[in-house]
Amino acid sequence: MQIYRMNHDLSTETLSKFVEIRETSHATSLLKTRTEQWIERALALIFPQFCLKIDCNESAVQDDLSQIWSDFERLEGLVGYQALSLSQAADELLRIREVLLTDAQAALDGDPAATSIDEVVIAYPSFRALAHYRIAHTLQRKGYPLIPRIITEKAHRETGIDIHPGAEIGPYCFIDHGTGVVVGETAIVGSHVKIYQGVTLGALSVSKDLANTKRHPTVEDHVVIYANATILGGNTVIGANSVVGGNSWVTASIPPNTTTKRQP
Repeated sequence: MQIYRMNHDLSTETLSKFVEIRETSHATSLLKTRTEQWIERALALIFPQFCLKIDCNESAVQDDLSQIWSDFERLEGLVGYQALSLSQAADELLRIREVLLTDAQAALDGDPAATSIDEVVIAYPSFRALAHYRIAHTLQRKGYPLIPRIITEKAHRETGIDIHPGAEIGPYCFIDHGTGVVVGETAIVGSHVKIYQGVTLGALSVSKDLANTKRHPTVEDHVVIYANATILGGNTVIGANSVVGGNSWVTASIPPNTTTKRQP
């Protein structure tokens, strides 16, 4: 087999620059790859619907937990940060599972097309996005750098739903269809909130000076936000039991029990 080689017209300096780029980025690239592999195994541990093979005994569970924890310790080594023990991590995963079950129930209750919890877990992109987000959010609160963002960006790439790990989302959340939904870093979403595709919970300004301020809206409990609505601003509050109509542009607070819609 003949091997074709490029002409040797590259300088040593140019080649050295490319080697330097690889050396500088190697750890970050490794972190991304290993984090994406780890999150799939972690999700399969609490929702075996994602597994190819299930062994239903304590020994198998303990082996899986040990392997997942060992992989996570390697991630901690790559970012130089540690904040959890194995028992704490296991408890957090069980807690996250319970919250995610409320999200699955919200989808089952809120979508006439849904026939079972299993269907929601396996087939609904919003459940997958929320599952990634809820693990990432826990790690974000614990102070882990980079790992939470890698997790939520993986979900964004796979589902079209972009949730920043810093956002706060209560239980019983249902994102119907989901494509194009954006939830910003400082957004606060209450419980029993239903969000349709194309909704943005964003900021009025993207100035870097506002990095440490609340830039994204608050959505209180039992709110419905219909498709392609845009809600902006850190001081904007959507009151409980309100409905935001499709294609609405909202930059001011809405009182509880209010229905707002785009004016023709």
